[in-house]
Amino acid sequence: MTQPQHNRGGAPVGYVTELDHIGAASVIFLRLWSDGADAQAKVWKDLSSALGPVRGRKALHSFEQLCNLCARHGRRPLMRHSVQCKCLGADESCFANFVTSAADGEHEDAMLIATLLVRADVAPLIVSCAADFGLALKRMNLATAPSHTAYPTTLH
Repeated sequence: MTQPQHNRGGAPVGYVTELDHIGAASVIFLRLWSDGADAQAKVWKDLSSALGPVRGRKALHSFEQLCNLCARHGRRPLMRHSVQCKCLGADESCFANFVTSAADGEHEDAMLIATLLVRADVAPLIVSCAADFGLALKRMNLATAPSHTAYPTTLH
């Protein structure tokens, strides 16, 4: 009989740079949020500077609820890598895909992934929080995306 791994959710499955904007941002914010009050202040600063104080506060509230519900009702604690780590852990990958699915309106997929993170009765709550937070991340990306020219560049 083999001993179960205590950190199976922390196993590296890729790199943060392989994620899209929403997934990468959700992982970085999750890592920061878990690092304590000073790091949580950085989350607020990023959200408020990109979205403004009102939208930033709404995004922060959704993210805070999401993290609190995952911590209180999670099937087990989410394993995380350090903020500076380039690796992407299995739990972090699940979280990134969850937030991205919710933000993209893929409700059934988001619900399915949510049940991997928390009890089934809490899943609809975290899907709602993840959708709100993911949409805020989309707005942040649009606010910082470079403007494109009116005519596409011809490649061939």
